[in-house]
Amino acid sequence: MINVIIADDDEIFRNGLKIIIEQDKDIKVCGLASNGNSAYDLCKTERPDIVLMDMQMPYCDGSSATYKIKQDFPNIKVLVLTTFDDKATVSKALTSGADGYVLKDVDETKIVNAIKSTMLDINVFGKTVFDSMKEKLVKNNTHTVKLTNRETELLVNVAKGLSNKEIAKTMFLSDGTVRNNISALLLKLNLKDRTQLAVYAVKNDYI
Repeated sequence: MINVIIADDDEIFRNGLKIIIEQDKDIKVCGLASNGNSAYDLCKTERPDIVLMDMQMPYCDGSSATYKIKQDFPNIKVLVLTTFDDKATVSKALTSGADGYVLKDVDETKIVNAIKSTMLDINVFGKTVFDSMKEKLVKNNTHTVKLTNRETELLVNVAKGLSNKEIAKTMFLSDGTVRNNISALLLKLNLKDRTQLAVYAVKNDYI
């Protein structure tokens, strides 16, 4: 069972989304919050698996709440679910540690799929969000780094959104080896996470 907290200042949206996603037998909403502070407090008491986080809320916005939650509860996933897809808002969310970013105008099936994918450590981003991410070049001249064929294959698989288990099966490696190789690749390219690996792959024409 995936335990979810919904953080959004629109009460009608909160309650409606709860009804929609709980139609899936694998998802249970364990808390509703109208601002970031309430979402953080609920994380302390409910210890959810994932928080669906709006970005624009009173008292404590989504980026501040995401940062606090990821600092104190690193195992809790945060999936941003908002109406804003401008570069500044997307950047704030990702910098704060969000695990994914989806717009509210997607249908309920995609929201449920996004929740389940995020729980599998697959970073999920709406198309317009990903397009804006592609426009931001990875700094520190990482494009000059030469990758081996094996590293290239690993990079492409990460960019495709495959989980560690799926990559392990595709490349005939153990899950632990995949984790170690991804960590080594991040270090080699001076990147922080799988999301930046995906952006790097797109920007440098690996996919």
